[in-house]
Amino acid sequence: MIWHLVIFLFLIQIQGLALGQNEGPIVDTDIRTPEGPAATLYQFIPRDPAPVTFVLEGEVENAFQIQEHGIFRSTRLLDRETKNLYRLWVKTVNDEGRVIEGPSAVNVFVEDINDNVPIFNQSEYYGEAREKSRPGKTIIRVSATDADDPETPNAQLVYKIVYQIPDTKIMYFQINNHSGEISLTLNGSQLVDVHTEDSYELTVSVSDLSVRPFSANTKVVIKITENIWKSPSPITIVENSTEPHPIKITQVQWNDEGAIYEIHQRDKFRRFPFTIDQDGNINVTEPLDREEQSLYIFSAFAKNQNGIAFMRAIDIEVNVQDINDNPPTCPGPVTIFEIQENELVGSFIGELAATDLDEPGSRNALLRFRIVSQNPKIPEDGMFFLDEISGSFRLIKSGLDIDDVDLYIIKVNVTDQGSGLHPALSTLCEVHIKVIDVNDQIPIFETSDYGNVTVSEGLPLQTVIFEIQATDADQQFTGSSEIIYEIEEGEHKHLFVIDTDKETNRGYVKIFLPLDYETSKMHKLVIHARNPEPLFTGVEYNDSSITHLKVIVTDVDEVPQFESSILQKQVSEDIPIGTLLIKVVAIDPEGDDVIFGLKGDKRNWLWINETTGDIYTNAELDRETESSYQVQVTAKERKNPSMSSSVYLHIYLDDVNDNAPTLSSSYNGPVYCNPLSKPESLIFEGVDADSTPRNRGIRFSLVADEETNKNWTLSFVNITHAKLSMNHNYFPIGIHRVPVTLTDTGRPPLTSVVYVPVTICACSSDNHCISDSVEESFGKPSVGMALGILFGVLGVIGIIVAAVFISIDQKKKKQTKAPTSDAANATETVRLAS
Repeated sequence: MIWHLVIFLFLIQIQGLALGQNEGPIVDTDIRTPEGPAATLYQFIPRDPAPVTFVLEGEVENAFQIQEHGIFRSTRLLDRETKNLYRLWVKTVNDEGRVIEGPSAVNVFVEDINDNVPIFNQSEYYGEAREKSRPGKTIIRVSATDADDPETPNAQLVYKIVYQIPDTKIMYFQINNHSGEISLTLNGSQLVDVHTEDSYELTVSVSDLSVRPFSANTKVVIKITENIWKSPSPITIVENSTEPHPIKITQVQWNDEGAIYEIHQRDKFRRFPFTIDQDGNINVTEPLDREEQSLYIFSAFAKNQNGIAFMRAIDIEVNVQDINDNPPTCPGPVTIFEIQENELVGSFIGELAATDLDEPGSRNALLRFRIVSQNPKIPEDGMFFLDEISGSFRLIKSGLDIDDVDLYIIKVNVTDQGSGLHPALSTLCEVHIKVIDVNDQIPIFETSDYGNVTVSEGLPLQTVIFEIQATDADQQFTGSSEIIYEIEEGEHKHLFVIDTDKETNRGYVKIFLPLDYETSKMHKLVIHARNPEPLFTGVEYNDSSITHLKVIVTDVDEVPQFESSILQKQVSEDIPIGTLLIKVVAIDPEGDDVIFGLKGDKRNWLWINETTGDIYTNAELDRETESSYQVQVTAKERKNPSMSSSVYLHIYLDDVNDNAPTLSSSYNGPVYCNPLSKPESLIFEGVDADSTPRNRGIRFSLVADEETNKNWTLSFVNITHAKLSMNHNYFPIGIHRVPVTLTDTGRPPLTSVVYVPVTICACSSDNHCISDSVEESFGKPSVGMALGILFGVLGVIGIIVAAVFISIDQKKKKQTKAPTSDAANATETVRLAS
């Protein structure tokens, strides 16, 4: 019962304090009230309790009155958009009309509520966008106004594109949600085409930043126009021009006047003989050489006065046209061929591989061959035929005899075809044709079977694993005695290659492709020895030119091999725990079982099934902690865990709106000296850990609490900052934590309540805070409240003490009556008093 009384007295004190916030002496007073219907605003308390009459003067405008007992109230609807400040005077007079108090200034500030819908300044907008325009360049700007207070979120506007028609599934247009400027997206810059669609219709909405926002819509029609800033047709310039330079070769033109033109190399050329003037004319400054550079591709830019490109660069292509300025070239000082003395008429001897540096496939590089002379002319002239087009030699007459002539020297005229004003050019080449002995001896191996050679599967390519030898008794250092080794048989013969030492005809067996024990443990090679020259008629290769070699491959324990060397996955950060992210596949070449593991999972976000390689989420993912997460996936042989390999898994997290805005960690709060000379204000910042563009702004509002709203006013600064202002300067010493609601613009929006600290302290003479004087004010009673509680408690204690004394007094009276008939005996009296 006693505690109920204490609480009752405490509530009375609080109520008195609350009412006291709306009353005060007749002094200069600022009153803030939200716009709305008639209401009681304040009560003026006169100094003298004697009866007085209150008088209200100034900009009353039938909107205010002051009633008996100093009750000041509005009498009609107040509209901030009509008038936001009323300047009044209040005074008291006695019955004789003499002024007792005042006049004192009363300023009534009508504060905004969100009661106006944004209005676009046009019902429809029309703009033009050129094809291939630079992304982000403004096409048109939509604008809306809101009649609410521009210093509050009620009139701070944000824009967005709701629809794009035709709906291409890809947004071609974007809008700056603060300025209303509409521009092409990167996709739009690349894909809009006047020949496909010549106009687009956008539905644009605007909404205020109030906690309960209003919105409006408008239509924007954007016409697509052709862009004349485009690459010109490829240009062709004849090389080695003798005309005066520079020469204009083409022109580029921006869509508007005033552009500054530049050209830049795309590749690094040995020389870059091109310039551009301010009319967009591109000139070549000197003769070109096709053999030096046959094609130039470079970039042209159109820029504004600040050096910013209006649009992406265009390509300029210059082809250099060939003229016949290069004679044919012989393959060397002397070209040497061989022919056996018994060759038949028509036998192929060789081909003269002359070349021409002029443009391949043109008449300037089309060659014709003609024999000029043969020396000696034994047994007669014209022993050889030369194909005019291919340059190939054949024997056309019989009668070669190594004893008579072992070398013929042939002079060949090689001529190109020339074109137009540039006649044909020719070169004289020298060809030596050696007459060699007939190839009547076959190569013979030193053994028909080399047995086995054992090699490891891990040997590098081109490793020599064995040497073989065959001999040939024909004329030394000719095609008749030269030996070529070929692997003719064997399932995997392509795994090996044999090189020949031309001095000794020794063969070197090398690894050409990787050996794999698991694929094949043994390779049986059948090796043939051949001559480049054909055998004499009647002579045939036999088993003497064949040998065998068996290659045995030994196993090397190899690490497991992953199916993919790069593992990547992109997921939303809010996927449930236990979600399968990816299946990793790794195989051991030897066929052993593989077990999987994870390394570097520092946040323990993942779990892997060691048998299947399936990777699951093991905890909640958080993009704000790690926007990309990298772990190492390992694969080990179950029987031999030291044999392991690994790849990296990269997980990229997409943001969801899972973080409510908070007070910036850099905010410490200002400190003011008591007493305040005037109401102060401060700016604070809200932050949101989520990524843009999902959350582009924060809405600020005071918590809907009567005490808070009487003491503080919150105004909008921008989408991340707000201003907190005092409504008066009568704050007690302490840390005042002002509750503010922060709401982001995500979908769905998230809200948090933060407490903005404002410190008011006793200060020294040099205006430095005395830290011991500061106590927490938020959640604790003020001085008046504390006194009220104290007096209430003292009153209760007084009542309790009085009750105790009354009880004692009554008991004493009962003790006095003990000898009377009310008590049966003395013992009873004593028991009652005990």
